[in-house]
Amino acid sequence: MTLLSARGVSRIYRTFSLVGASRAKRVLEDVSLDIHAGETVALLGRSGCGKSTLARLLTGLERPDAGEILFGRRSLASLGKEEMRSFRQAVQMVFQDSIGAVDPRSTVAAIVSEPLRRLVGIDGEDCRRAVAGLLRRVGLDPAEADKLPAQMSGGQLQRVCIARALAPRPKLIILDEAVSNLDLNLQIQMLDLFQTLRRETGVAYLFVTHDLRLVERFCSRVIVMDDGRVREEAEISRPLELSSPAGRALRAAVLPAMPMRV
Repeated sequence: MTLLSARGVSRIYRTFSLVGASRAKRVLEDVSLDIHAGETVALLGRSGCGKSTLARLLTGLERPDAGEILFGRRSLASLGKEEMRSFRQAVQMVFQDSIGAVDPRSTVAAIVSEPLRRLVGIDGEDCRRAVAGLLRRVGLDPAEADKLPAQMSGGQLQRVCIARALAPRPKLIILDEAVSNLDLNLQIQMLDLFQTLRRETGVAYLFVTHDLRLVERFCSRVIVMDDGRVREEAEISRPLELSSPAGRALRAAVLPAMPMRV
């Protein structure tokens, strides 16, 4: 079953100043892809290739200038209020910038409980128990729930954001460089957690990254982007074989090997 699709998506950015609009910059051009239930797809590409912009379009945070994003068979642009609420519950995102992704005035408990209250309808003591369980699941002590973001390390705060994404039990989680700011041991722990959740719940992942080591460990299919276009799609092999110029360039720049699956 197809959960989420892009069909001929393009995105153009313009900036404005006192002297007028800048020249249009095409960030995405005619991008199409499908994400199916329960699969783990890597969206791979160098920095600036458009993959984070595509992730924002897929979550409905931005709208394409051409083409459409489909949730099942429905265009996001056509969804009503309740349908969009169902979409928000089904598709969650974890951003690379954990500091910018949270309200600095909110406690950890408030951050994690927001989707439980707004999307699932859980409140009160049930919500507090759910928050404690989610924090344990990402390797945090429930006692951290009363802390503010400024009192957490970068790695801890990213795990808070992962707990928030897990809260409404989504069908798809988009991980936008979501583990790149963690140290190697924490990266492995988070990837193992994601795999466990996939086996237990059937959740799918779109893993946005430029790190082939993580792709080989975690994913079953890879989509390579460059200059705003999809250049290649391939099943994961070990070692990963990529045939496009963009894929070969990433392969040549790969970091030292990380521990393999156990």
